[in-house]
Amino acid sequence: MSLLVRPAFAASALPQLVDALVEQGWFIGEGFLDVELCHDLYRELAEMAEHEALTAAGIGRGDEHQLRRDIRGDAIHWLDRESLAQRRYLEAMGELQRELNQALFLGLFEYEAHFAHYPPGAFYRKHLDSFRGRANRVVSTVGYLNPDWPADGGGEMAIFAVDDPEREVARICPEAGNFACFLSENVPHEVLPTRLPRASIAGWFRRNASLGGLVDPAR
Repeated sequence: MSLLVRPAFAASALPQLVDALVEQGWFIGEGFLDVELCHDLYRELAEMAEHEALTAAGIGRGDEHQLRRDIRGDAIHWLDRESLAQRRYLEAMGELQRELNQALFLGLFEYEAHFAHYPPGAFYRKHLDSFRGRANRVVSTVGYLNPDWPADGGGEMAIFAVDDPEREVARICPEAGNFACFLSENVPHEVLPTRLPRASIAGWFRRNASLGGLVDPAR
């Protein structure tokens, strides 16, 4: 007898997400993700952090990649489908990718994602996930994993207006189940300093920017 697996998110929330992307370029969903799935992913990331199995995150891609702890302080591990929890999360993002392509004709080609662990005091300065004409990340996602995040824990992600990068328009608490989705080239955002170890999954839907039949490098 097969066991029923709870959906990673409610499909009924997808139209609201699509509408928010069209109207303002970003979506915040509190309790969007299945909390039990988030807890499984949180335990997996916490074990990696405990065993020092994470890699310090940098900025830039390819030859421009560099470590800048004054800009970004998290450590990461790319999702590789090794656990059931990772597979469930990636399958859910595949469902979201199909919805975005069907509703908005974005031509999203694939999804890449990594765990992100921020130790106390870490942050990520204001930035864009993609620069116009230089990369193929189109839509960014962040899923939050920490259970019982306190009100004074810090670590919120601040979102800034597309037409005024100095004007903050929203914040999302890094509480398990919360989810953010936004246009990678358009929406400035930052991770505020955290007081506690902070766990999330950052991901990007990409277009295929291949030339001459060669697929654009994955990262």
